[in-house]
Amino acid sequence: MSEIEDKFYKDAKAYWHSTPATVDGMLGGFSQISSTDIGGSRKFLLHFIKDANCATKSHRAIDCGAGIGRITKRLLLPLFDTVDMVELNQGFLDEARAFIGPDSSRVDRLICSGLQEFVPELARYDVIWCQWVLGHLTDDDLVTFLVRCQKGLAPNGIIFLKENISSGNVEFDETDSSYTRPRQLMIDLIRKAQLKVLKEEKQKQFPSGIYEVRMFALQ
Repeated sequence: MSEIEDKFYKDAKAYWHSTPATVDGMLGGFSQISSTDIGGSRKFLLHFIKDANCATKSHRAIDCGAGIGRITKRLLLPLFDTVDMVELNQGFLDEARAFIGPDSSRVDRLICSGLQEFVPELARYDVIWCQWVLGHLTDDDLVTFLVRCQKGLAPNGIIFLKENISSGNVEFDETDSSYTRPRQLMIDLIRKAQLKVLKEEKQKQFPSGIYEVRMFALQ
């Protein structure tokens, strides 16, 4: 790893270690969008599970960049038997079971790792959900992460990405050390990982003045 990449990852880690373990902290001060976000994600996800004609099962999912478990609690646990969480900040994981509440008994593995180092167990997951976290990976690390995720899918499993999309060039945020990529670059990196886009959708009803958010289902 180069010195620039090392600083990129260390700065992000420092930012999240300074962030409060709350929903507002997880959403950078935009906690008011949480219910709209979850609603859009649920509708998108239900295209692929919980239907007699769907091949994707709903036994086990993993929440990547899980924070304290906002997505685990409100999106994944209502739809899956068991959920794993992977998160860079151990402090967030320490708060997760209390935040999630009684259903935390169905959270199996709490994995403290950056996604650039995380290796999913082979064929373990029906769904791998990655949201507002992939900007913390370099392009090369994002591609290799997606390759590892594909190997972590159970038969007919699907990878879901939900990320901010820039309107032009790649934008870098020095505050949290993250990239916001344009749509075409996201598509190019997905193809480089030899994955195909099953479905793509723009998140609706978010306030004006924030980034466009897109969801991708990959296989």
